Amino acid sequence: MGETLTSGNEALYEAAFRTGDYTEAETTFAELLTRARESGDRVLEAAALDRLGMLAHFKALDGDLAKADADAEQRLFEQALEIRRDLGDPAAVAESLFGLGLVHQVLRGDWDAAMPNYTEALQLADKHGDLLLRSEVHRHVGFYYALSDLQSDRALHHLRISHDLREELGDQRWIPGGTVALGLAEITDGLRDQGLAHLHEALDQARAAGLSAERIGWIEQFLHNAEEGLPPDAPRPPAAS
Repeated sequence: MGETLTSGNEALYEAAFRTGDYTEAETTFAELLTRARESGDRVLEAAALDRLGMLAHFKALDGDLAKADADAEQRLFEQALEIRRDLGDPAAVAESLFGLGLVHQVLRGDWDAAMPNYTEALQLADKHGDLLLRSEVHRHVGFYYALSDLQSDRALHHLRISHDLREELGDQRWIPGGTVALGLAEITDGLRDQGLAHLHEALDQARAAGLSAERIGWIEQFLHNAEEGLPPDAPRPPAAS
């Protein structure tokens, strides 16, 4: 089952970053959920629920956020979280808390509801989580300080950690998003030349990694706006992984 879950994650990330085709990942996670419930495997059930929640989130990012079913996505993460709290797995709890944070922040624009989830997730992830989970939680805490609380130094601190963790992970699909977020944070913190250099680097990384045209386009738009001294508006916020 572990190998199947891993292959489902791989299919999910390929769809999110390159192909846009979520069929294999969705089929894999749905079948795992059915097997888990038939066998009574609560660890696998929670993992499948969480992955279905994240798949729904990536699909929402690829489409029209205003039409995303935030309630359905939230239910998946909440079901996973309930099981994981009961089982006492801190890394898994952090993963589902992070998912709930995404629902509130990205789909609903509600930082007040998102931050308690991110704060608890950060405490658990830094002690028990893997590199990707830690990077993702630091990333979105960084966005809070950049976009809501407006503390550019704290934003830069968390986004630098997130970027470094992605580089340590070594998956070329995830690195450009960390680099572009770091660059934008540096520009906001007054480090314009350093930030622009990171945005150029992120664009090169995205092209080398074969990311989708849409993801490359986001970075090109961030870079254009930064060079023109405009706000970092783009078809998706820098929170889009």
